[in-house]
Amino acid sequence: MPLLDYLLAPRVDHRGWKTPSEASRILFVMVVGSVSYWAWPITEGNIVMWAGTVIMVSTALLSLGWWLLSLAAKNRAPRKLTASVGKVTKRHRKHSS
Repeated sequence: MPLLDYLLAPRVDHRGWKTPSEASRILFVMVVGSVSYWAWPITEGNIVMWAGTVIMVSTALLSLGWWLLSLAAKNRAPRKLTASVGKVTKRHRKHSS
């Protein structure tokens, strides 16, 4: 399934490092957004308590979600982070003394 491969495949950046998949990035935005919305009325608008609650609950949910995504992404071929990743050239900069 091309859509699942697109979402779950790890991304390779210009250094050759594997970075999180598209699904991981989407999960991050969804979890932080939904927990932020959920925590606001519970903390009665107290910014410090809201931020602490968002961080604490999001950390637990993201750890579980990213672990499940890593199991689903096992043995998938990595994809380039962007189309220009393979086109990066090394430039020699002249340092002024």
